[in-house]
Amino acid sequence: MPEKKQGFAFEQSLSDLDTLVQKLESGDMSLEESLKAFEQGVKLTRECQKALTEAEQRVQQLLENQGQLETRPFDPTEGE
Repeated sequence: MPEKKQGFAFEQSLSDLDTLVQKLESGDMSLEESLKAFEQGVKLTRECQKALTEAEQRVQQLLENQGQLETRPFDPTEGE
C-alpha cells in the first residue's frame, strides 16, 4: 500500500482549488469573500506545486554507468 504524506492530500487540494476557481468565476461572491478565496487558492496552488516538484524529484531512475551510479529523469515512454 502506498505511503500517504501526513497533512497534505494532493487530490483533495486540487479539488478544493477547482471549487474555488468555479466560485470566483461565478461572480456571486462579495469582494471580501473573493479576496479570501483568492488567497486560499494561491496557498493551495503553492502546496500542489511543491508536492509535484517533490514527486518529480523522487521519480528518478538510478543507472549504472561503468560501475558508477547516476540518476536521470524518469521517462515514461522508455521501453515502449
